[in-house]
Amino acid sequence: MSLQSQEQISSNQKISTHKFLVHNKGDHVGVATSDIEAGERVIGYCLEDDSVIEIEAKDMIPLGHKISLVHLEVNEPVLKYGIQIGYTTKVWNTGDYVHTHNIKSARW
Repeated sequence: MSLQSQEQISSNQKISTHKFLVHNKGDHVGVATSDIEAGERVIGYCLEDDSVIEIEAKDMIPLGHKISLVHLEVNEPVLKYGIQIGYTTKVWNTGDYVHTHNIKSARW
């Protein structure tokens, strides 16, 4: 599968490139490959199996930062690379900006 997806809108074609990457199927977060605006519907690409996911961003997500792919409650484990990287410190909804305000690292 190509890293691009195409949608037909009326008689014009719009080509949309992925805006975030997911390392492993089952990960709870993706990493923005470019800035994502709040309310923007974005496409993500999974490196493990070439699948795509479409999400509406709830917040502005800067390049290199994380977007939530799932709903998680407080104090739940967070997966990235197929392993636990931390715990939620607040409730997450799909499309939320994930950063130090709502995740605690599993390292320390």
